[in-house]
Parts: sequence; structure tokens; C-alpha cells
Amino acid sequence: MLRADNVHKIYKDGKRELHVLRGVSLELRKDEVIAIVGPSGAGKSTLLHILGGVDKPSSGKVFLDNSDFYSLDDIKRARFRNQKIGFVFQFYHLLPDFTALENVMLPAFIKGEKWRTKGGALRNKAEILLEDVGLGKRMRHRPSELSGGEQQRVAIARGLINNPKVLLCDEPTGNLDSEMGLEILNILFNLNKKNKTAIVIVTHDKEIARRADRIVEMKDGILV
Repeated sequence: MLRADNVHKIYKDGKRELHVLRGVSLELRKDEVIAIVGPSGAGKSTLLHILGGVDKPSSGKVFLDNSDFYSLDDIKRARFRNQKIGFVFQFYHLLPDFTALENVMLPAFIKGEKWRTKGGALRNKAEILLEDVGLGKRMRHRPSELSGGEQQRVAIARGLINNPKVLLCDEPTGNLDSEMGLEILNILFNLNKKNKTAIVIVTHDKEIARRADRIVEMKDGILV
């Protein structure tokens, strides 16, 4: 479903080159959960960003449903990414002036969905997602009124609003204590089962790696 073929990523600083990814090939199957592990600087987050259409590879190709989305121009690729891929980051990236409900709906607005009546399909969908992550009574609160774990739940619901094929998570429990991290972990795996969404998780959390369908280890820009 999601496939990287011989992906290289080189960053240039003047005459100096930093070869972050060195020919990475990886395939994610439908409904699968993959944990990408490895030391800091191994290239895990860079690979995740390339899989998500955020950072263009220096060479190699990335396919989602047999579409080479780096062959698209920037506008078409952004639209493709918005419709097919969801993201969850370590630091939430919620808009502070928006409620939890509005933050969840935002990617759908970008996609082109219209704001409908209070009982409309988009609002109902966002409310259901917030219920699914345990925030049914907090959806009108702004990020400053939510704990870190609650903000991460909002981020997960936001990542799912457009029914993505793949949810990409970069250290989703890294900014949380162990108890809250376990709650977020359970939410992710329950949503994988309920929504059949494939998930890639970059993590240092051994519990996440243990529960994933497959563990991929990276070191010095290659899969080991």
C-alpha cells in the first residue's frame, strides 16, 4: 500500500553533505502497524517525513496505492497528502485559538469540506472521533485548557478526520508520562482495529515496539 523504493536523502551545508538516508526500501501493508526504532540521528523522522510527502527524497520513489506522489507538483502533492495521510507529532501542533473540535475539523476544511449546520456530517464526524479518543466532554475546550495527553488525543482525532489510508506518528508518547503514554498507545491500537488504518510509529518506547505488527530498526540511515 505505502512503499519506499531505494530512498536517499542528502542535506547540503555549503560543500558539506550529510547523507541521512542511504537507500531505504520499506513497504507498509494494509491495516499494519509498523514501529520504526533506532538511536537518535538514525534517520527515523526523516524517513517518516518522506513517507508522508513532507520532505522530498534526493533520489528514490515513494508510492501510495501505486501512485508515485513525488512525481506530482507541489500543489497536487499537498492535496494528495491531505486526503490520504494523517499525522500525529510529539508536540501536538494545535492552533491555540481554536477549540478541540475546530482543530479536529481543520484538515477537512483544507480538503474543501464546507462548514455545515450544527448537526452536519463533518461536525458529527469530528465529535465521534473525539468521543473515540475519550474527549467527548472536552471538545469545546481550547488547547490551553487541556492536559498534554488530552492535546495528543485531539491530534490523533485530527489526523483521522479525512479517513487517511495511513497515520504517521512521530514519537506520539515522547512528551507524556508513562501512564498517559500507555493511554495514547491503547487509543492508537484500538483505532487501528476499528478504522483499519495502517500506522507507522517512530518511537523509543519499547511498549509500542512490542505491540506493533512489525519492528523496523534504523541505524546510520539504513535499515538493519
